[in-house]
Amino acid sequence: MFRISQFMRELVQPTPAAGRRPPAGPVVIWNLVRRCNLTCRHCYAVSADRDFPGELAEQTIYAVMEDLRAFGVSVLVLSGGEPLLRPDLVRISRRAKAMGFYVGLSSNGTLIDETNIDDIASVGYDYVGVSVDGLRETHDRFRRQPGAFDAAMRGIRLCRQRGIKVGLRFTLTQENAAELAGVLALMSSEGSDKFYLSHLNYAGRGNRHRNADAVHQTTRQAMDGLFEHCWQEVRNHQSGEYVTGNNDADGVYLLHWVRRRFPDKVEHLRRKLVEWGGNASGLNIANIDNLGNVHPDTFWGHYSLGNVRERPFSAIWQDRSDPLMHGLRQSPRPVQGRCARCQYLNICGGNTRVRAYQLTGDIWAEDPGCYLCDEEIGLGVGVEAGNDQPAIRPLGTR
Repeated sequence: MFRISQFMRELVQPTPAAGRRPPAGPVVIWNLVRRCNLTCRHCYAVSADRDFPGELAEQTIYAVMEDLRAFGVSVLVLSGGEPLLRPDLVRISRRAKAMGFYVGLSSNGTLIDETNIDDIASVGYDYVGVSVDGLRETHDRFRRQPGAFDAAMRGIRLCRQRGIKVGLRFTLTQENAAELAGVLALMSSEGSDKFYLSHLNYAGRGNRHRNADAVHQTTRQAMDGLFEHCWQEVRNHQSGEYVTGNNDADGVYLLHWVRRRFPDKVEHLRRKLVEWGGNASGLNIANIDNLGNVHPDTFWGHYSLGNVRERPFSAIWQDRSDPLMHGLRQSPRPVQGRCARCQYLNICGGNTRVRAYQLTGDIWAEDPGCYLCDEEIGLGVGVEAGNDQPAIRPLGTR
């Protein structure tokens, strides 16, 4: 996850670079249930509105949570499918809070209503994220259900009324990029606390729709707009939080944005970005699916590192005999092509490996989702040897 607001605030009130400090345990995104009441076009879990056999029992989940806590995991994000379709979700969430986890809930928002908002509020979720793919017509088309937008808005408003921190999640594609500004305005009008822009990743149903991924110039324009929006809020001392995910080239692109706007801040921001280090799959991010399989992140659902029914998560996560995990934990990672030659590999960490795998069959191939031109990553015309400030072409040229 790339925390734009955090880095923007460094331009106003810089803090000392402290070096990379990996957490004691990874953030664990837990797909408790695969069932969902929607069939969204970009679903990475390929969910459906039916029960799936073999899902972890409640008592097994509690045993896994004990292992996670002992291992140093402090953040759990409960997801699905639609987690609210799991009857024991509130009990599981309360147990997690009692154990001292930071607990987030990832929902499509449509099932948050007057019948369950009191139970949801009683859990004390630290954050509830609701997916919004555009304004009403676009959102309903993506979610394949008329009325999904209005139902999600109802859920967001009920959370806000109960004092729950709630945010919007927006997956950027070519089809909805034009509505980014409208969704940002919606965030402000609804009083949401956080905005998360997810670049489309090639996994699950999203893999089948990768032809709808935002082309590189559209991505650049979206990021320019998001950076400017966030910067204006930081300047106005507003507390909204803006983050992106699934394209760690965003960090390098922000560095170039700062170079154009605030050249005296570039070196400080570069140090902070290196401290961040980019892609955290297999390092600071983990996923457990509904069957108990452990993955390097949520988009590696086809690749299991082991199952928590057979081995504790702590043992699975520390086992470097798996070739994928061994590579993900190398520094630098054994990436190839443009990624290997990029002068900013220590910022993005080689970006999202699953995209390279889905398109080439090679985990370590260059990431096709990198939207930076050769000059911007230190390759090609305009870059002198030893110069880490490549010449930047105007936006719209390649």
